[in-house]
Amino acid sequence: MLAATQLHHTMMGRAIVKETTLEDYIKKPNSGNPALEIPVHDGKEKKKLAPEKVNLWNSFETPNHHWGMSIDLNSCIGCGACVVACTAENNVPVVGKDEISRSREMHWIRIDRYYTSDAKEGDLKAMEQPSDNPQVVFQPVMCQHCNHAPCETVCPVVATNHSSEGLNQMAYNRCIGTRYCANNCPYKVRRFNWFEYTSNSKFTDVNPSQSEYGRMVLNPDVVVRARGVMEKCSMCVQRIQDVKLTAKKESRKIADGEIKTACSQACPTQAITFGDYNSSESEINKMWKPEERSYHLLEELDVQPNVFYQTKVRNTEAGNEKS
Repeated sequence: MLAATQLHHTMMGRAIVKETTLEDYIKKPNSGNPALEIPVHDGKEKKKLAPEKVNLWNSFETPNHHWGMSIDLNSCIGCGACVVACTAENNVPVVGKDEISRSREMHWIRIDRYYTSDAKEGDLKAMEQPSDNPQVVFQPVMCQHCNHAPCETVCPVVATNHSSEGLNQMAYNRCIGTRYCANNCPYKVRRFNWFEYTSNSKFTDVNPSQSEYGRMVLNPDVVVRARGVMEKCSMCVQRIQDVKLTAKKESRKIADGEIKTACSQACPTQAITFGDYNSSESEINKMWKPEERSYHLLEELDVQPNVFYQTKVRNTEAGNEKS
């Protein structure tokens, strides 16, 4: 039996991957990425507004740093290096085939794959049939570190909270494992520790941290989570803190690109870029151009993620293929 994770955490039925052709992109930079508007009623008439205009949330202030990430769908080749690097850096448990088959994988970052179909858009039954010559898009998905995070509002003990630097963070010793946050996360990126993976005999053959020498692979800068708590991507906050302290001791500002998350450092095609939105000179600030290729995943929810994606541009003739 093959244990796979491809269909475990889906976000089906929404504009998740956006793509266009080079010909259309040259004519119109936001081709394949039109401005999103949602219908509302103000008591007198119906109209359409951008999601951020229909908002009941108070905004968080980020006076010093505002960390974020960009993922270029053009560059991602689906190699999985980011997944391996994240697992090694953040002590993500290795759970084995049996747990994977029960949808209990622990990866903090996953790579979703979407294939094209020859069917017309909207014909869902026909779209289930494979294409004679399918095209594929790879999309890495991790915690989006939302500024209006749905997970934060449902936690009864405030174990998941928002930092002053835009990160959605976890206080593991406060978490009581209700899993409300996982239920409320539209991106399906939170993981629950079903076992004490470092000591449970069930995982002796699959988890290297069970042996005395195997525990040497664990990163001492990252806590090993206990059974019964939720965990997720932290944007490698331990790396952020390390560089911040170094810059403070040297009485200087943090240089753009000085901080690299494990996934961005390991990416062979540099599809993942990490940086500070508050710095006008940062690469990520220059890349964020919503009128062109940049878009947020599930933008219609107005959770305002700190991670954005860039539209896939195919250097082919315009066709009828739809992901």
